Amino acid sequence: MRMISGLVGAVAEAWAELRIHRTRVLLSLVGVAVAVAALTSVVGLGSMVQQATTETYERQSGRPATLYVGVYDEQGEPPAAADVRAAFDQVVDRYRITWAGAVNYAGMTVQFRDGASFVNTIAVDSDYGTMHRIQVTDGYWFTPSDENRLAPALVVNQKFYERIGSPDLRTHPTVTILGEDDAVGVIVGVVPAAEFDDLSMYVLNSAYLRMVSPLVAAQSQPQYELWVPPELSDQLTELIRRDIAGALGEGINVDVSRQDYAAWGGEDPLLPIKLLVTGVAVLVLLLGALGLVNISLVTVRQRIREIGIRRSFGATAGRVFFAVMMESVVASVAAGVVGVLVAILIVENPWVQGMLAEGLMDVPPFPIGAALLGLGAATFVGALAGLLPALVAVRVKVIDAIRY
Repeated sequence: MRMISGLVGAVAEAWAELRIHRTRVLLSLVGVAVAVAALTSVVGLGSMVQQATTETYERQSGRPATLYVGVYDEQGEPPAAADVRAAFDQVVDRYRITWAGAVNYAGMTVQFRDGASFVNTIAVDSDYGTMHRIQVTDGYWFTPSDENRLAPALVVNQKFYERIGSPDLRTHPTVTILGEDDAVGVIVGVVPAAEFDDLSMYVLNSAYLRMVSPLVAAQSQPQYELWVPPELSDQLTELIRRDIAGALGEGINVDVSRQDYAAWGGEDPLLPIKLLVTGVAVLVLLLGALGLVNISLVTVRQRIREIGIRRSFGATAGRVFFAVMMESVVASVAAGVVGVLVAILIVENPWVQGMLAEGLMDVPPFPIGAALLGLGAATFVGALAGLLPALVAVRVKVIDAIRY
């Protein structure tokens, strides 16, 4: 109880001292507040950059944990596509896997107003959009109801969309897909395209198999994907391999592997970003601490007369040490609160989020850890900056009060 009352008294005394020296405190706190705001902002913005990088990886290889299934016989040839699909669907139902589907990479010829062009085509199931975080900038991604369309639904990239004049998707724009039997596709969604991307489009597997010839459909070699809980991925890998191989009979090899970014040989692909954010944060923290130490030392030297008089009235060395230390800590914590508030305003600013979080499907909220880190850093900086001045104050003797 005595310790608590002593601590409260020291804090109250430090706060009163800070109010007396407002100008000095303000000058010292500006640097700390800026340092804490920079530190907290770097961590907060770093989480946004990390999320953007994570979503990029997930678009390429799927979310953790995505299992890829390949099936082939002893000669390296795929079995009948219908048999593999039936075995795959049985596994999905047996283990109650929510997100799964086949992916078939092909190419189709589309008739545009200015001529026919080859278009990279990806035949997928509707679950593919969730598994790979497909971002639709206009319209929508495939839904189960699109399976029943007589005219196949298409989700095209931005270059394809611009090639047809960027029509309003509410008008249900169509294109003709050339083949043995021409088909009319309805564009329902648009996805972004990089500068050097070619024309590309997504189509549902069921529609793709109807548009191609029976021979092409029978010889198709889709890649099968399943999104499963990471903690069950190893167990499910063996079970899925066993069950599909058993369903297809002897002489069939089944390869099930995990290829999402979280399974890359144990090395964290986001490690460079984390190290960069950590390095910048530490540098900002050290600069803030250095500035506060310099101001605190100057201040203590100006207060030698005051400290000497307090010693003459019986203040112990510990009391003086703790009082000087607490002045720095209380001031830096107050500056830390201001810095964290400024950082929140920066990170949550719509313009900043538009620059760094453009295209993010899940914009992360301001991380509580960043705020706690900012306040913790402010406290640490205050203690560090107050340590040396407090040691100097302890060495002040009563005679020093007369000299100054």
